[in-house]
Amino acid sequence: MLREIISITGKPGLYKIVSRGKGTLIVEQLGNGNRLPVHARDRVVSLGDISMYTESGDTPLGEILDKVYAANGGKEIDIKSLVVAKGLKDSFGNAVEDFDRDRVHDSDIKKLYTWYNILLAAGYTKFVDEKEEETKEEEKTEEKKED
Repeated sequence: MLREIISITGKPGLYKIVSRGKGTLIVEQLGNGNRLPVHARDRVVSLGDISMYTESGDTPLGEILDKVYAANGGKEIDIKSLVVAKGLKDSFGNAVEDFDRDRVHDSDIKKLYTWYNILLAAGYTKFVDEKEEETKEEEKTEEKKED
């Protein structure tokens, strides 16, 4: 699911890939539905390719978003009040207990919460595909067999 959602450097918000052309992507902004072309010179990253530092290694963004969703009961996060109260890391720590407090900065958490709110407003409530979960579980059982 997150593979089709992208972030474009220098442009606010998140975008869903609608179509692909020769050296161009056609994307639709989540929230307002505006469509625009993204050229090869634009820096684009798929949310499915992003992970966050945790004590147990890198954790995919989808799993992090699922934990944040569960910790907040599926409600939108008031980012401004957390920034003012300097409670970003505490709030994030409630959702993801083992995040690496040295390498994950307040700006990373703020961006994650912003993306979470955008995805929630666009109707996304499940952030990890069941196929991806099955593949990861199979990899874990194979690793245990090798040990």
